[in-house]
Amino acid sequence: MCYFGSWSTYRWGEGTYDVEDIDPFLCTHIMFGFAGLNSEDFTIKVLDPYNELYDNYGKGAYDRFTFLKNYNPNLKTFLSVGGWNEGATKYSEMVSSKEHRTTFINSTVELILKHNFDGLDFDWEYPSGREDSPGKPEDKENYITLLRELRERFEEHGLMLTAAVSASASVLDKAYDVPAMSELLDYINLMTYDYHGWFPKHTFTGHNSPLYGSPEEDNDEDSPGHHFNMNYSVNYWVGQGAKRSQLLLGLATYGRGFTLTNPEEHGLYAEARAGCQAGPYTGQAGYVGYNELCDRALLPGDWTTVRDEYVRAPYVYKGNQWIGYDDEQSISEKCDFIVTEELGGAMFWSLDTDDFRGKCGRPNALILTATEKLNGGKMTTPDGWTTPSPSVSPSTPDPDTPPPTEFCTGELGPQANPYDCHQFYICQMGSDGWLINLQSCGELAFNPDLLICDWLYNVPSCNTTQTGF
Repeated sequence: MCYFGSWSTYRWGEGTYDVEDIDPFLCTHIMFGFAGLNSEDFTIKVLDPYNELYDNYGKGAYDRFTFLKNYNPNLKTFLSVGGWNEGATKYSEMVSSKEHRTTFINSTVELILKHNFDGLDFDWEYPSGREDSPGKPEDKENYITLLRELRERFEEHGLMLTAAVSASASVLDKAYDVPAMSELLDYINLMTYDYHGWFPKHTFTGHNSPLYGSPEEDNDEDSPGHHFNMNYSVNYWVGQGAKRSQLLLGLATYGRGFTLTNPEEHGLYAEARAGCQAGPYTGQAGYVGYNELCDRALLPGDWTTVRDEYVRAPYVYKGNQWIGYDDEQSISEKCDFIVTEELGGAMFWSLDTDDFRGKCGRPNALILTATEKLNGGKMTTPDGWTTPSPSVSPSTPDPDTPPPTEFCTGELGPQANPYDCHQFYICQMGSDGWLINLQSCGELAFNPDLLICDWLYNVPSCNTTQTGF
């Protein structure tokens, strides 16, 4: 099961990833992340209508996403609602009222059926709330009530229902009635990553997704890694009533990194003063996609790599930069763990940060490794299957393209500003014609050949004598 972060379509250069970059034979289930919740009326919310719908000259990503089933009829497509940035509070309000739950369910079924999804993935982080987004003590019970009501409606239409859940034992105890969830969900997607990162109170290095804990971590309750590993999380969930065949082990196509306080101290739990430098595509300090590692860290070969015997995954360091991540070897070992523990399978976050351009070797190497280990390889079409035309039948009519202007001719992607080589623009279709979204590369120059912000010496035509539209 593989998540797609739809905002990756807005990343620059070789980090850009859109629906058509998804290999429909790689994963058995793909999840479109994310939809949200309208706090005013508790209907499901399309978070980026321009990207997700065809309305008002939109790009129709929902329909293009579910159209992938026309290439692989065995593929299942889900809409995922929630995610970390949505918070917990408004979901707590929604589940607390029969009226609000019914409104949410009705709007969700309508949206899913309209766009031909096979089901919903419910990613409320988390019932009972968290420090930055409070919930209510009764969330645990109300969450089950919502799942039960969703399941009843979904059965009428043959829809599937899954949930992404925390790997933390303390969150589980407050948030989840595990036996009830096991009866209502098709799969439970266990987010066994983000155990360590540049988070509040985590001012030290630690691996993003350790498979096992060391003896010191397991036995010492004061250890910063106590019970922070996949093995403990899986068995805690099973001990609370989860069916092994229903649990999907969360695997990461990204790493978490740190800026070391002292570059000479670079092991696990070394003191850190910040997240690692942001990657060129994801742009978030402390977070690095595997594709970014292949671009900046792994290929040059001047980083030191350490593979811990308990973490069973590598971390790299160079100067004051430290990053813990997964590679093909560690993904393979985690798939062996899935088989040994008789789990339902693997879940990946996310498609768009795997090495989909093949800079380290095989394209989509991490997910492909799991596909080979667990399924014997990528899926194939049934005998006699004919791949249809790639044209998508929109769920709403696709309006005519506005007439061309000086800057907007209908060409997709970023375009150089002819009056300032430090700027570029993207043309978007609005209800009244073209909308120009102007962007700046700052001190860098926009490279019209590579469509990225680049060093000045790589853009010989650059001059700054004129600025602005």
